[in-house]
Amino acid sequence: MGHWLAKRRTVQHADTIQRFDPRFWTVNFPRPAMASVVTTAPDALRVDAVFQKADDLVGLIWESEDKWDHPLLSYETRRDYSRLTLSFRWRSAGVLPLDAVNGPTLTIEGRDATGNSRAWYVRLWNYATGTPSDAKVTLPFSGLSGGFLLPSEADPVHPAAIDRLFISLVPPGYGSGSGAFASTVTGWAELSEMRCQGHKPMLEIGDVMVPPHGLSMCTGYDDAYNLTPARLLRQVRGLGYRGSINHYIGMSHFFPLVPDGAGGFVVDPALPAMNAAALAWHRAFLAEANAMGHTVIASQSYELLAQHCPTDWQQRAWNGDAGRTGWSPPSALLSPANTQAMAWVRKVALAVVGLMSEAGLPVRYQVGEPWWWVTQDRRICIYDEAARAALGGNPVNIADLGASLTTAQKALLDAAGAILAQSTADLMAAVNSAAGVAGAETLLLAFLPTVLDPSMPEARRANLPVGWASPAFDTLQLEDYDWVTAGKDALRSQGRAIAEARMGYPRERQHYLSGFVLNASNAEPEWQRIDAAASEAVALGVAETFIWAQPQVSRDGYVRLPETSGDETMQSFDDVLFPLALGRDASVTPEFSTNVTITASGFERRNSLWSDARLRFDVGPGVRSEAELGELIAFFRARRGQARGFLLRDPSDFSSNGMTGTVTPGDQVIGTGDGATARFALAKHYGQSDEAQRRRITRPRAGSLRVSINGVETGNFTVEPLGVIAFATAPSAGAVVRAGFLFDVPVRFAEDRLDISGAEFAAGEAPSVPLIELREDA
Repeated sequence: MGHWLAKRRTVQHADTIQRFDPRFWTVNFPRPAMASVVTTAPDALRVDAVFQKADDLVGLIWESEDKWDHPLLSYETRRDYSRLTLSFRWRSAGVLPLDAVNGPTLTIEGRDATGNSRAWYVRLWNYATGTPSDAKVTLPFSGLSGGFLLPSEADPVHPAAIDRLFISLVPPGYGSGSGAFASTVTGWAELSEMRCQGHKPMLEIGDVMVPPHGLSMCTGYDDAYNLTPARLLRQVRGLGYRGSINHYIGMSHFFPLVPDGAGGFVVDPALPAMNAAALAWHRAFLAEANAMGHTVIASQSYELLAQHCPTDWQQRAWNGDAGRTGWSPPSALLSPANTQAMAWVRKVALAVVGLMSEAGLPVRYQVGEPWWWVTQDRRICIYDEAARAALGGNPVNIADLGASLTTAQKALLDAAGAILAQSTADLMAAVNSAAGVAGAETLLLAFLPTVLDPSMPEARRANLPVGWASPAFDTLQLEDYDWVTAGKDALRSQGRAIAEARMGYPRERQHYLSGFVLNASNAEPEWQRIDAAASEAVALGVAETFIWAQPQVSRDGYVRLPETSGDETMQSFDDVLFPLALGRDASVTPEFSTNVTITASGFERRNSLWSDARLRFDVGPGVRSEAELGELIAFFRARRGQARGFLLRDPSDFSSNGMTGTVTPGDQVIGTGDGATARFALAKHYGQSDEAQRRRITRPRAGSLRVSINGVETGNFTVEPLGVIAFATAPSAGAVVRAGFLFDVPVRFAEDRLDISGAEFAAGEAPSVPLIELREDA
C-alpha cells in the first residue's frame, strides 16, 4: 500500500453544487453555549442552539473558502457574490424573532471597493415577508444594505469581495446582561427551500471516489460539532473508507450544564445525558451512517473538560493535585472509584445505545482509554477521596511511579487496577443489558505508550489490569501513535507483544488505530510512518485497522492508495533464482540517468536524475547446452516475460566486503542510533566519504547477515522483507550500526519475447537474453 498527501485538486473528477448547499454550512459559538447544524432535506438545514447565559450567541456560517473539506473534495473559492440572490424560508422558535432589536442578523465579512477589510450588518427582517418566526427571506447581494432602519441607515454592501456570511442566533433576553439563566434555554432555526439564483450560482466541487482500501475511519464530535453529519460522512466515503466508523462522542461538547454558583458551569447528573444540539447531531449522524452502509463504534472515555467537571469526580495525586491532560484547555479524569461519576458514565452509555438502536445500527460500544492518570513527574492519581476509601482509607504514597517500588506499593497498584476493571465491567454490563436480545459488541481501547511506558514498568498493574483480559471484552483496540510518529519501532513491537500476552486477545479479536499528526508542519514524515503502521497491522491479521483521525486527514490531504491489480491475481516477484550459473561471458552494465544541457557558450550543465545506478545484464552467453536452453525457455515462460521478477546472482559483485570478499560484521555503515529507531535498511556504498554512492540491498542471502553496534557483533535482531533489520532494542543515540552480507539482485526479463535460433545456437552463437534490475526500495 502507499499514500499521497494531496495539496489541491488537479485532474481529479469534479462536479457542481448550488452555492449555499445546506451540507456545507457550519456553526460556531463561545462557551458555554452549544449548537449543531444538520441537513433535513436537499434544500434545508436546521440549527439547534443551547444557551446558558443572556449574552450567548450562536452563528450559522457560510465561508467563501472551504476550510474544512479534504483538498480532493472541497468546493472552489469564489468571493464575488455580485448579481447573486439567496432566498430561503425562515422558521424559528426559542430564539429572538426576525423583527426583534437583536434578532437574526447577517454579518457579511469582506472588503470594500478600495480593498479595505470591513463588515456589514444586514438585518434579515428588512428582507423578509411573512411573520417574525415564519418568513420568506430574499437576499439580493448587489442590492443589500446594512443598517437597522432602511433606507435612513442604509450601508450598501460591496458584494465582489466577501469572505464569510454569519447569521446570528441569540436567546430571548439577549442584551440584558451576561448573567446565567436559571435553567438552560434551547432554540432552533430552520432554513428551507434554499435557492441561489443569478450570476454564477453554482460552485465546482471535488467528486473524488477513492476505491475502497480496507481501512476504516475515526471521527470525534469534539472535532466535528461544527460540521453537518452529511459533510463529514461524504468525506469518509469519498476517501475510500468503508465498514466501521470509530466515533468518539467527546469530552467537551455533548453534555448539558448548570451554573456552578461561582461564575462557571458544571455537569449535573440529574440532567439528560446529551444536550439538545448534540442529540440532534448524533441522531442525524447515526441515521446517515447506517443509510450509507457503515456501522458505528461509539466511543466514550473517562474524560471531561476540566472546567465543567464536578470537583469530587476528579482523580487526584497524593498531594491533592487534580489529574489534568496536556490539551488546551485541559480535561480532567473521572475517578473509577467515584460512584456518582461512574453512574453518570453509564447513563451516557445507555443514551448512546438508545440512539444506535433508534438508527437501526448494531450496538458497538467502546470504552476509550480508561486509566488512572499519571502526571508528567510520574505521580499516579489514585488518591481522590473515593479512591482512598476504596483502597483501604490510607493507601501508601507512590511518589514516583518510575522508581523501584515496594511490595505494598505494587499491591496498591494491583488494587487500583481491580477498581478500574470493575468499573468497566459494570459499564459493559449496563451496555449489554440496554442492547437487549441483539446484544452488543464491547470494545476496550488502550493507548500503549502511556500504559506500557518503559520508564514506569509497574504502571500496567493499574492501567492495563488483568481484569481486562479476554473475555472481559469482545475486542481489544490498540493505539500507539506517540511511538509511531516518533519512529520508535522497537517499543511498538515490544508493546504489542506485552499487550497480547497480558490480555490474551487473538489478532482476529483486535483492532488497530494508526495516527495521528498533531502539527501540520510534521505531516510528511509522520503520515509516512502512520501509513506504514496501518499496513503492518493489516499484514498482522487484526480484524480492523483505523486511521485516527478525520480532521487531520482532511487538513493534510492524506489519501490512502488502494492495491492495484488486474483481472488475475499475480505476484509481481518470485523469490527464485535464475537457474543458470553466470560465467564471465555474461555482460553487466551499470547505468545512470543524467540530463546534460549545453549552453550557448559551449559549457555543460549536468543534472544527475538517479541517486543509484541501475544494472542491466545479458545472460545469454551463460547458456552452454541444449538442456540449459530448454531450462531458460521454461523459466522465461514461468515468469511470463517481464511480468514477474526474480533473483540473479551477479558473479562480479555479491558481497558487502569489497565485491566478492568474506563477510564481516563491520563491512558497511547502515545507520546511526538515536535511541528510538529500531529498523535499519541494508545498503552498500561505492566510493569514499561524502562522494560515496549508496546502493540499497533488498535481497540479502539467508544466513549471511552479520551485524555490529559500535563494533560489537550482535544477534539481537530479525530480518524483515526488503533487506531491513529490526533490533529488539533500539540502538542508543550515536551508536554506529554496521552490517555485512551476501546478496542477490532483483531483476526481470527486459522484453516479453525471447528470440532463439536453433541453427545459430548449434553454430555456437549465444542468444541475447537481456535482464534489468528492479528498484524495490527508494
